[in-house]
Amino acid sequence: MSTIVNMSRRDVAKGAAFVSGLVLGFHIGGRGLPFAAAATVSRFEPNVYLAIDETGLVTIVAHRSEMGTGIRTDLPLVLADELEADWSRVKIVQAQGDPKYGDQNTDGSRSTWQFYQPMRVAGATARQMLEAAAGQIWRVPTEQCRAEHHAIVHVSDGRRLPFGDLVEVAATLPVPSGSALRFKPPSAWRYVGHPVPIVDLGDIVQGRATYGIDVVVPGMKYASIERCPVYGGKVETFDAADALKVPGVEQVVAIPATPIPSGFNPLGGIAVIADNTWAAQQGRQKLKIEWDYGPNASHDTTSYRADLEATARQAGHAVRQQGDVDSALASSTNHISADYFVPYYAHAPMEVPVAIAHFVGTKCETWAPTQNPQGARTTVAQVLGVPETDVTINVTLLGGGFGRKSKPDYIAEAALLSRQIGAPVKVTWTREDEIRHDYYHAICAQHLEAALDGDGRATAWLHRTVFPPIEATFQPNVTYGSAGELQQGVTDMPYAIANVRCENGPAANHVRIGWYRSVYNIPQAFAVCSFADELAAAAGKDPIEYLRQLLGAPRQLDFKAIGVDYPNYGAPLDVYPVDTGRLRGVLDLVARKSEWGQPLPPRQGRGVAVHRSFLTYVAAVVHVAVGTDGQTTIPRVDVAVDCGLVINPDRVRAQFEGATIMGIGNALYSNITVKDGQIEQSNFGDYLVARTDITPSTNVHIVESNAPPGGVGEPGVPPIAPAICNAIYAATGKRIRALPVDPAHLKAT
Repeated sequence: MSTIVNMSRRDVAKGAAFVSGLVLGFHIGGRGLPFAAAATVSRFEPNVYLAIDETGLVTIVAHRSEMGTGIRTDLPLVLADELEADWSRVKIVQAQGDPKYGDQNTDGSRSTWQFYQPMRVAGATARQMLEAAAGQIWRVPTEQCRAEHHAIVHVSDGRRLPFGDLVEVAATLPVPSGSALRFKPPSAWRYVGHPVPIVDLGDIVQGRATYGIDVVVPGMKYASIERCPVYGGKVETFDAADALKVPGVEQVVAIPATPIPSGFNPLGGIAVIADNTWAAQQGRQKLKIEWDYGPNASHDTTSYRADLEATARQAGHAVRQQGDVDSALASSTNHISADYFVPYYAHAPMEVPVAIAHFVGTKCETWAPTQNPQGARTTVAQVLGVPETDVTINVTLLGGGFGRKSKPDYIAEAALLSRQIGAPVKVTWTREDEIRHDYYHAICAQHLEAALDGDGRATAWLHRTVFPPIEATFQPNVTYGSAGELQQGVTDMPYAIANVRCENGPAANHVRIGWYRSVYNIPQAFAVCSFADELAAAAGKDPIEYLRQLLGAPRQLDFKAIGVDYPNYGAPLDVYPVDTGRLRGVLDLVARKSEWGQPLPPRQGRGVAVHRSFLTYVAAVVHVAVGTDGQTTIPRVDVAVDCGLVINPDRVRAQFEGATIMGIGNALYSNITVKDGQIEQSNFGDYLVARTDITPSTNVHIVESNAPPGGVGEPGVPPIAPAICNAIYAATGKRIRALPVDPAHLKAT
């Protein structure tokens, strides 16, 4: 296999019973870690995440991918804290894709809640084995030995043995059972709950960090691929003569198209192979290709939106039903309705998809910025027709992901090309490739209705949502959303309303749909939180007071009682219930912190939204100023967060600051449109994202909690867009029901 030779630059206890079963690789004798240690160095390896050598160096495996969340730091922090390790003597190594580590798919805001307890188990196991080893050496009861800052101390006389002096004996001891483990109390935590800089910070700011785009291997070729501009199309004929005349171009190779739905497999196309990226890209521009555009050549977002909106106004498949909604709506003298629309979005991470692959014999080794190394391993093995054990996935840092890099099509492209040309090859997408061939966030149309009584209280709620489901990217003839998609703001609607019906209508798919940061929470929270604000206005109530009334007395939603299939993001409901009291808590906190109710100048306003997603509760208040030209600026955003136990508050704040920026982009700028089956946008000149001049002062207020940890990477996005649009209404009296916001609609008249 190749080696890299040059980098070009740069309630918690309850939760424990659930997640501790995720730990893999605990065994007698401390073997099984993929650490390349010299035979003369004694090593203590009690589980797949940890090794300690005779110098006392603690090596911890980071098995999740780092893309700015800090997870490469935070999970090892948990282990190191439970171990009583000195953080300055800890080395972090990145895991390859391997099922022995448990789930490695770093998306869905799952890393912390899935692996907080396994990391504690790993650390506590090693600590107790080291304490037992010290007891053997000193010939004293283990109970008299206590770990303290990278050493074991005899509690009676103060004798100390550093970790390194204990590894040889510790490696011979049996691993304690889970029931025998003793965990540190929170009062003894050194790192958990405290701000700790990420381990890669220095390398990142000084340009030494290795991202996928930095990797170079010996003998590597460079590839740029022309793909059909319409999803499902394929090459009819091509002429490579002019491409081959470009200096540096060595050959032109066809990649067969994958029939739709293509899943994670390559789209196919014509690859230009060269001795540098620039030559490959220039040669690609010289290709002459005739395309068969396939079944999606007539896809057009204007007509498709109209179809989705028409479907949303018709009865759909009921996914939640309580009481008699039709009678309540028919008998109401105050019947409110509204339609909402959210477009396709592209991920647009700063680092485009890129992968290096080297196929030799029957084995393939890859280097890539992937969120999903096990998924990449499976996909590469499938497209090559080799066993997964013959595929190695090396994970670099990711220059942004947002869900795009959980799809390994670009890695499979590199693997296929390497086999075909008999050399290592680097596939680098352009920004135009990334925008035009993405796994897009789903377009969505929604229709909501409510009935209000004489006091303005909601007595009925009807919600219809229509969108192409993600599963349509993997399976044919899928037109309805899954329970996992509908749980994101529809079936988990938290308001205390007697009559409720939620429906899902069918939508055919015409592009690749995929996970995008916070997924269907974006459109569905936009509709639900915006409509709640509309109800407050119709009732003549302050929006926060009205939300308190809607939420009602604190309670936990009983999904069995209302007949709802609720996956709860993969977590057990007895550990992570949907608790409206916690929603009320973040709502009250953000109201206190945001200067809600204080006067503002003309054409300025504040808006509020509150939403639970990925097991975390978030409320946002956004302050907007709308110019007479219709342009919206955002001076300030306040976000209140209840994500349960916080591992690293600095990272939580950073994630919610970033989520705020992404939410602003979703609301004000970003929009993917399609005509004749082809994406009309190509780069940041026409696919707009939030830039520094729109960046607000963002205040993140974290609720102190002993609840099990929830997700952090995604929950900050959904409430931002509705809070912005509710603030625009407060400033101008004009409702925004379709994204992105159209400034022409907001011009002063």
